[in-house]
Amino acid sequence: MPDKTTLVHVTHEATGKIGGIGAVLQGFFTSKSYLNDVQRSILVGPLFDTQGPMSYQLGEDGQVLYSSMGGFVNTIYAMDFQEIEHDYNAGIVYGRETFVDKKTGVKSSPEVLLVDVKHIKKSVVDDFKEKMFKRFGLRSDLYEDSWEFEQYVRLAPVAIAALKAIGATGDLTAVVAHEFMGMPTVLAAILDKEYDFKTIFYAHEVATIRRIVEEHPGQDTMFYNVLKYARNNKLYIDEVLGSQDDYFKHALIKTSKYCDTICAVGDYAADEMQFLAPEFETADIQVVYNGIPAYEIDTNERLESKGRLQQYCENLLGFKPDVILTHVTRLVRSKGLWRDLHILYELEEEFRKQGKTAVMFLLSTEVAQRRSHDIYNMESSYKWPLAHREGMPDLSGGEANFYSQIQEFNTRSRNIKFIFMNQFGFSRKSCGKKMPEHMEFMDIRKGSDVEFGLSIYEPFGIAHLESLTFGSICVVSSICGCAGFAEDTIVRLNEDDLPLPRLNGESQTAGNVIIADYTDLKTSDYADLNDLLLLDASLCATVESRVNKKVAEDIIRLLAKNEAEPENAIKTGYAMAKNMSWDVVMDNYLSKSLNRIFKKQHAKVLG
Repeated sequence: MPDKTTLVHVTHEATGKIGGIGAVLQGFFTSKSYLNDVQRSILVGPLFDTQGPMSYQLGEDGQVLYSSMGGFVNTIYAMDFQEIEHDYNAGIVYGRETFVDKKTGVKSSPEVLLVDVKHIKKSVVDDFKEKMFKRFGLRSDLYEDSWEFEQYVRLAPVAIAALKAIGATGDLTAVVAHEFMGMPTVLAAILDKEYDFKTIFYAHEVATIRRIVEEHPGQDTMFYNVLKYARNNKLYIDEVLGSQDDYFKHALIKTSKYCDTICAVGDYAADEMQFLAPEFETADIQVVYNGIPAYEIDTNERLESKGRLQQYCENLLGFKPDVILTHVTRLVRSKGLWRDLHILYELEEEFRKQGKTAVMFLLSTEVAQRRSHDIYNMESSYKWPLAHREGMPDLSGGEANFYSQIQEFNTRSRNIKFIFMNQFGFSRKSCGKKMPEHMEFMDIRKGSDVEFGLSIYEPFGIAHLESLTFGSICVVSSICGCAGFAEDTIVRLNEDDLPLPRLNGESQTAGNVIIADYTDLKTSDYADLNDLLLLDASLCATVESRVNKKVAEDIIRLLAKNEAEPENAIKTGYAMAKNMSWDVVMDNYLSKSLNRIFKKQHAKVLG
């Protein structure tokens, strides 16, 4: 990598980890390889909240150096910021945020630049929208009723002006759009006549495709068969599934074809980008997988964590389970939680034969963290989380719908019990007195025997593999980007004479990772595109039933192997995880893309 490189990360998670992008930023900013290659990192985003103490404007670990809202000035850029505020009628907060990997001790403090976009001059915004239409064909007038669209458009011209003010310009500066949110700022960088910004679209997902998969009754079984057919026959989304132009995220994502490169977090994500339009066939699209944690532990440490989970189960249900099953996720349709239940039904039958018991801990909620006071009241009143009641502070609407399925399972199952913890955090303070005193979140990673992640749409899925490094079995669907990384890692390890096992069938395994393929129709009856588009919920259920049986068989097989050879399970998991770390992602994937784009010179500089 050349010296003095700067990456500007435009994201809605500039000051707080909300989802996958926050996890990616945490990974990069605590990666030695990233910090060696990238000399300066800047986070850019809208200022969502102008209320409260100034010290909180950049989050808990932030240091405010300038704030127009608080009248605070502690930077040489103050006069430039004030001029920008006057010209655009915008507010600016600038400072640093600290990221730490507590396990490795790696620490960094990238700059943060937030913009209050609510009162920006209309003339500035209209001028920018006109330029985007003339150069990129983006019709902002179709989406102006959406504040989600509007705020990121408003952010763009102010962000570029502020980047110039702090000297984040030139041939070695790349503006990175993390999903659709950053695209207006990237387009503003391309439009800039003064500096040769490089530009990257970081496809953590393809929002257009997420909407289709989640809303269609044929879900992933339908879509990924249609995608395969379309790619083989040079067909694109508008021809196959109709115009998507009503969706503002789609409109923004389509403009990523103007970027110097597109980083897709998985193999399917790259295919999905190419499916958007013919122009993406010639776009520079590179697969840059996400990294996963890689921590080495011994058998005793793993057993201690598992023991705490077993004790928690005994405190709640009166028995210590042989097997700990877990799923840590958001409660949204794309996560395919019903697949977990169906596999548990299959496992229950075999566990009865073997005389084994298990508990499934699902950590998932669709609302904010509940107050400790409310959790303790629910625990004492009606034994939360064993029992739940509709309405806040307990079950939201979506949680109540899924809990009814859990109740049915617990009624029918003898050897496996399902505990639904609709709460963020995993400690006595956040989850009640029944939890062992020294329990912490990492225990559910270290002590899990099987972690589920059978999503119907999952561009990568970091959480699915977070327990891999500790020797857990990780069960993912084949459309998850992490499945491709696991397979790629197995190939590399086997080439290095570190052979790891692989099984074949309806599902396959790569080391401790079971990959379930819900897109395999096992028939040639659907060779026609129209037939594929008509795949419905009934067909999906048939495919799922077949695949779930095989996944359950693979879980039983690997559990037996791991129980007989616990040290080897940990060794295998860690061997995979350390070859899927953020340092590996940087060295083997992202650095190559950055090296290539930093060698480019655009016509505006040459001319």
